[in-house]
Amino acid sequence: MKDIYIVDNTRTTLNILKDLFSKEKEYEFTSFNINEIDVVLRNIPDMIIIDEDTIGVDVIELCKILRQDEDNSITPIIVISSNWEKEHRVEVLKQYIEYYLVKPIEKEYLYFTVKNITRLLQVNRRVSPLTGLPGNVQIQTEMKRRLINREHFTILYFDLDNFKAYNDIYGFSNGDEIIKLTARTIVENIHIAGSKENFIGHIGGDDFIAISNTDDYEEICKKIIKQFDEDVLKYYTKEDVEKGFIEVANRRGIIEQFPITTISIGVVVVEPGRFKNTLEIGEIGAQVKHQAKSISGSSYVINKRKK
Repeated sequence: MKDIYIVDNTRTTLNILKDLFSKEKEYEFTSFNINEIDVVLRNIPDMIIIDEDTIGVDVIELCKILRQDEDNSITPIIVISSNWEKEHRVEVLKQYIEYYLVKPIEKEYLYFTVKNITRLLQVNRRVSPLTGLPGNVQIQTEMKRRLINREHFTILYFDLDNFKAYNDIYGFSNGDEIIKLTARTIVENIHIAGSKENFIGHIGGDDFIAISNTDDYEEICKKIIKQFDEDVLKYYTKEDVEKGFIEVANRRGIIEQFPITTISIGVVVVEPGRFKNTLEIGEIGAQVKHQAKSISGSSYVINKRKK
């Protein structure tokens, strides 16, 4: 879903956009008056549209507030106004505002402006060219948004076991295929849970994260492990699968045996008020993931303490 917030005291722009995007269910438009700007900032939308004519405040000062907010520093902003003065338009754009649209606006022009900005945003946010998943900036933003809103949610941290040994024998190209397999497996099983609020990110390398509102996290872990353990065998030779391990020479030239790559999952259940910030969540996540990795084979460990 693309959440687009409209700062418009009259809801006129909201009605126009809802009509323009009536057949595109992935776009959700919500209107706020100027007194609700703190709500706009707190929820970190995908885009903010400001109708200058209706808000009754200095739009340049408003844009400064939006851009100074750390969580919305990269949120695209469109200002719609009937002010044609070049000096005013330039001053607005100086606040790192993406577009300044002058009224009366052609509806088709507005439609494609919103459409193209959200498309570009989606492309830019997919910082991992390998998996097409959001990276660390979006991961932190998503976690922070849920903490601020005091949501109940679950975070799953994923890591592969014996993956370096696989790369040493089979090469990085084949290793990349296992990374993509991991991403597909996580995405498929997280999305089966059915909530549009679910989020999957690629931290880097063989580390992934998923954020879910569902309480069915244990079943999700079981399904991911089952699917991964079955599919990963396709990336090994028949001989290695039959042995159940691969042999790799260490730095001293001594041959060591490493089991087939498995997946470890650390689960943190986040209750409202339990964590002060994302760093605290990350510390607990690292602990439970480490516990999972200490168990032979694919496994998961859950931390759901309330304090």
